[in-house]
Amino acid sequence: MDKLSYALGMSMASSLLQSGLTDIDVESFAQAFKEMMVNGASPAMSPQEADQVIRAYFEKKQKEMLTNNLKAGREFLAENAKREKVISLSSGLQYEILKEGSGEKPKATDKVKCHYHGTLLDGTVFDSSVQRGQPAIFGVNQVIQGWVEALQMMPVGSKWRLYIPSELAYGERGAGKDIEPNSTLIFDVELLSIEA
Repeated sequence: MDKLSYALGMSMASSLLQSGLTDIDVESFAQAFKEMMVNGASPAMSPQEADQVIRAYFEKKQKEMLTNNLKAGREFLAENAKREKVISLSSGLQYEILKEGSGEKPKATDKVKCHYHGTLLDGTVFDSSVQRGQPAIFGVNQVIQGWVEALQMMPVGSKWRLYIPSELAYGERGAGKDIEPNSTLIFDVELLSIEA
């Protein structure tokens, strides 16, 4: 039972750390845990109050993340717009041409074959057909808005670096485990072909 109890403690701590609770008051946690496990003890909070405290904490953390990510993205894009090779569009999308293609430009209704490499502002790779060694085929209008806009301006054979503000990416919902809500994204996109 000692080993099981220790293992359960490890599991719960690991779970809390993964959810972002790195600054928990361990003594208060242990006290509440002890009170709940001892038959007949009455905890200092009702279950309803405990739920309310937990909900309020995570709502506050979510709002902070939304605000911080949006601010970081806006600051990055404002600085990035000053770079000579960066083209800024009225939508908020920014791009720079890494390689100029000479082929046809796809329409919103076309399917395209692309190689791409997507990163967060800190350089974290969240998706990359380049790393997989397999180009992706998809409908132009079936991807995030920043891609839809850029692809229709790209001649086949082009390689562009896209700087996509959150509102043209995944917005407040984020995507997967790596793309937090309100994240600005960077993609290197190579338009290989328009598919029949």
